[in-house]
Amino acid sequence: MDFIAGAIGGGLSTAVGYPLDTVKVRIQTERRYRGIWHCIQETYRTEKVWGFYKGISASVFSVSLISSVSFGTYRNFLRSICKWRYGTADAKPSKLDIVLAGSATGAVRVMLMTPSEVAKVRMQTQKPPHPTAASPHPASKPKYQGSLHCLRVIAKEEGFGGLYKGCSALLCRDCSSSAIYFLTYSVLCNWLTPEGKNKPGFLVVLLSGGFAGVLAWGLATPMDVLKSRLQTDESGPHKYKGLIHCARESVRQEGVKVLFKGLGLNCMRAFPVNMVVFVTYEAVLRFTNH
Repeated sequence: MDFIAGAIGGGLSTAVGYPLDTVKVRIQTERRYRGIWHCIQETYRTEKVWGFYKGISASVFSVSLISSVSFGTYRNFLRSICKWRYGTADAKPSKLDIVLAGSATGAVRVMLMTPSEVAKVRMQTQKPPHPTAASPHPASKPKYQGSLHCLRVIAKEEGFGGLYKGCSALLCRDCSSSAIYFLTYSVLCNWLTPEGKNKPGFLVVLLSGGFAGVLAWGLATPMDVLKSRLQTDESGPHKYKGLIHCARESVRQEGVKVLFKGLGLNCMRAFPVNMVVFVTYEAVLRFTNH
């Protein structure tokens, strides 16, 4: 049931946070935007509302799948760790147990989500072809005509490895942030739940989930920037040779602050998105238990 509850929570959360995610990716990968509001204005001016939802079809599917895998895998890892350390899967886990289960969950998630992340980022940063003086109408169709078409083009032009661009940055990002994510949620739920109650109330779940998301994304933002840059580096002469080269070149050209591009957006988006994820997850589990 953990898998189903996670899938429903993940799918609902995507609709809440996707427009801000698009703005975040564009700010991280393109230097022409002067800030969040400028990016929002330019996106709406050139692409209207749909511009904020580019690639959402793949994202809804992948986030539902990844959220399902995340919660289901986390719970199963945690039970296995508890059984190995304490002799029973129902033992109360320590903070170290939660960190280990969260890190392992992040690694599993990366293996599944990287191709859809690459497609999402490419779709979000793709601009519509503009008319020129010679031709008042756009000369050609966009390179990527949808999420699945994007994946096919990447596989054809860049090979299987192209679908896993940025995987190293994703591993660094998700192993650490997943550990912090589940640990923060668990600690806050325990701290805010009154003594004598077995389960946290929904207000506690909302607050704990929101703050867990903010803290995890605050930690994850530098690797998220590098991941986005690596994934938009298309076929042909590559701008970046790998994760370390990407970090070095980005800092050299734009300063250390480049690693924190989109930090405010990540935190703004993380609070409502993860409130939705956790409250939906808990609601589905409690409903099915009844």
